[in-house]
Amino acid sequence: MTLLTRDPGRPRITWYGDDGERVELSGAVLENWVNKTTNLLVEELDAAPGTVVAVDLPGHWRTLVWALAAWRAGACVHLGVVGTADVVVTDRPAAATSAPGVVAVALPALARRFPDPLPPRAIDAAAAVMTYGDALGWVPAVQPGSAALADGERTLTHAELLAHAPEGADRVLTAAGARGDARALLAAVAVLAAGGSLVLASEQAADALRADPGRRESLAASERVTDDRLV
Repeated sequence: MTLLTRDPGRPRITWYGDDGERVELSGAVLENWVNKTTNLLVEELDAAPGTVVAVDLPGHWRTLVWALAAWRAGACVHLGVVGTADVVVTDRPAAATSAPGVVAVALPALARRFPDPLPPRAIDAAAAVMTYGDALGWVPAVQPGSAALADGERTLTHAELLAHAPEGADRVLTAAGARGDARALLAAVAVLAAGGSLVLASEQAADALRADPGRRESLAASERVTDDRLV
């Protein structure tokens, strides 16, 4: 995570959501989110190498945070709900009640609680994450050969995560991808790992930009994009 704080005040993720929401996370703020989330996974849900964390979220900046936190704990991120998951991180918790651990994620940046009633024992991420320490607590050592990412078609180890992703660039405009999109997740992580910065658009926001070249050009200029990867 030191890659995120080499220049802690620099934007690392700038998010454009479906409803026009714009959220900017500096390296320091992103590290803070990842540390808090990792602490929750380890202290509350015993995440460690071998733990399967199903991330059932649409393409979103929060999806990146939960994936980075799970990997920092040495766990395996499975995109989508699987019956064998130890933890399910989801914005639709009613469908994940059979998992030993369920974390309900409200997607809006200013959400203070999950908007709907939660299943028994489910954790409300909006309230719980903020109660954990800003600094990373004890975490198990990551095992390079252990599973890190599975999407139903392939499984990558922690050592292979970045080997299968495109190289990063300075300031990249890209789509966050659909729910379960491993390629989009890996591409975004590769940009961050290479010291780059993301302008990340939800699928709806990305479609709107693709359909309006003038708006796309204006946004790219205002965000100082150096690599437009909206295809």
